[in-house]
Amino acid sequence: MRTGTILDKILEFKRIEVEKRKKETPISELEMRVREQPYPLNFSGALWGEKVRLIAEVKKASPSRGVMSENYDPIGLSKFYAENGAAAISVLTEVDHFQGSLEDLSSVKKNVHAQGIPVLRKDFLYDPYQIIESRAAGADAALLIVAMLEPTQLNELISAAKSVWIQPLVEVHNEHELEIALSADSEIIGINHRNLKTFSVDTSLSIRLKPHIPSGKMVVAESGIHSAEDVLPLKKAGINAILVGEALVTASDTTAKVKELAGV
Repeated sequence: MRTGTILDKILEFKRIEVEKRKKETPISELEMRVREQPYPLNFSGALWGEKVRLIAEVKKASPSRGVMSENYDPIGLSKFYAENGAAAISVLTEVDHFQGSLEDLSSVKKNVHAQGIPVLRKDFLYDPYQIIESRAAGADAALLIVAMLEPTQLNELISAAKSVWIQPLVEVHNEHELEIALSADSEIIGINHRNLKTFSVDTSLSIRLKPHIPSGKMVVAESGIHSAEDVLPLKKAGINAILVGEALVTASDTTAKVKELAGV
């Protein structure tokens, strides 16, 4: 599936990586690792509440910003997040463009599981193998991006996620993608404010799309959220949670920034 965005380039690298992983680690071995993992935590349950819950992201780099932290320490970051009010932690595991890894996810999971904080794998997932791989690495939830998936693929991945008790966060960028997500009976909807073609950010997108989402669904606003002031209109619109990475990773005082965004 061609999108005409940076996703096409990322997927070229991702397909090579996934095929290599399949040869190195057959799915039978992954399934054995899944059985060794603790029972997954309730990702959607962690996001319920009167406050807007914070999903704090662990990431080193991005295509739009490059390397954001020269002293990148995923375990240290996750510790700051967990101790200062994050409801869940997202770990960027894409290698080529974000300089992440599954090892980062496993390390973070081991660091925060005992505190009851679920971990989301944020990557470019298109193959059920990657879902099993996510669970084997300790993920409690996984990001699925509607823009890069055919509807049949999305349904297949959601089914694969349910088979290993992972909760999918289904990400959309517009009303058409939202319709696809809802048709797949997605329970957790992520609304990404970043335009994949221009990289521009429109934080009002969540406010415009929220009325089209049936009650009972969990709604997560993503990208372009830097302060408590950014969160207030989202809270008023009924958004359940925010996913924030850049503002936390680049903050001069990470503890203060987590407390600020987790306290709205």
